[in-house]
Amino acid sequence: MSDYCWCLATPAIEDLIREHDEVVELSALARAAHRSGDVESLVECGKAIFAVLGPHNAVEERGLFPPMAVEFPEKIGVLLDEHRRIEAVLTEAADGSAHADPSWPARFIETLTLLGRHIVKEQEGLFPASLAVLTSDEWELIAQIRAENDLISF
Repeated sequence: MSDYCWCLATPAIEDLIREHDEVVELSALARAAHRSGDVESLVECGKAIFAVLGPHNAVEERGLFPPMAVEFPEKIGVLLDEHRRIEAVLTEAADGSAHADPSWPARFIETLTLLGRHIVKEQEGLFPASLAVLTSDEWELIAQIRAENDLISF
């Protein structure tokens, strides 16, 4: 994200960026686990990322994406598609089915690459644009969605 962006002055965006940072740190741990062949640690990283992205994606998909889709329908469509693709692989870690699939570790590492690119799209494009598009009522809705989802354990 650009240093001149006011995103960090917006609590809702600051929270989303903090979660992105957490996911990036977990991704680095996952890549290290993959390099060492530690499938159990890799699955645990997948579970941890899944837990972070549950409330994160709820905020984006229920609060941020709908008003942004009015202005940028194709770009939001791409982001939603990426959410589903990432979620599909992370769900396998969360539900335990990753252990039964020898292809899961490689698919998870590919998903981390997609996730990294997805984060850049949001932080360099979506978040700064949202500052110009969203109304104060829409920001309040996002805060409400955040509060609701912070109470839910994923």
